[in-house]
Amino acid sequence: MSANTQENNAKRLKAVLDRLARAGQGSKMGGSAVLAEAIELFPLNAQESELLSGGVPRGHKSLTTTTTKLVKAGWLVKGRGGWSITEEGLRATVAFPDAVSLAAALAEGTPVPAGTPLPEASPAEAPAVPADAPAVPAEAVQLVEAAELVQAAELVQAVTEELADAAPVDVAFPQPAAVALAGDFGTVLGCPDNWQPHFDEVQMVLDPEDQLWKLTADLPAGFYSFKAALNRSWDENYGAFGQPNGSNHELHHPGGPVTFCYDHRTRDITASLS
Repeated sequence: MSANTQENNAKRLKAVLDRLARAGQGSKMGGSAVLAEAIELFPLNAQESELLSGGVPRGHKSLTTTTTKLVKAGWLVKGRGGWSITEEGLRATVAFPDAVSLAAALAEGTPVPAGTPLPEASPAEAPAVPADAPAVPAEAVQLVEAAELVQAAELVQAVTEELADAAPVDVAFPQPAAVALAGDFGTVLGCPDNWQPHFDEVQMVLDPEDQLWKLTADLPAGFYSFKAALNRSWDENYGAFGQPNGSNHELHHPGGPVTFCYDHRTRDITASLS
């Protein structure tokens, strides 16, 4: 990794932590959105913009990999609902106020010094209400509250019905919200482009009995490469042997139907002729 790329990554990593800090502890943000904001603040250079074999820019993959340092330090939590900053992560933004000091702390495993305060909160300012503004009639307030209660009841009912129709899930082993079989056969399956994990055509389906994600496709004879991409993005993906951001799976296919299975317990994919 070049010195320029390392410097850019350090700035983006600081931007990621600062963005989550502004959201506040307990708040969750989508990893893709957080990374996109960091890259918008510190754009990719020509080398970082080069697309890798998985169709992901080199700089995006490098930043995604680097965020694991924040997780190992205990400052960032990546969950199914999104990314969130820990209390220690909030203190880290105070203890290491710039990209250089943050990168050095992560590289050397330097913990947040004891006694480091939390950053000062910056609550949003409430809009000012003119002193001569007319009072809201009590009847209007009651109507609004009644409407909100009806909407809440309808929402609860809709969620209850959706959960009742949903396939049973093994609560002992959490599953991702979605798994895509992203590869160079996306257009064969009907996608506009290859290597795009957000299209419906490459989404796998979870089998509740064996807890395997499956997709069956009728592919022409040929050589294919693919990976498992979670939650319709490249933020979390697995290649050969279940390695995070690993090398592509490869398949020499004689042609015809083939069933792909992804096991989230091993993060690996198997393929068998149907």
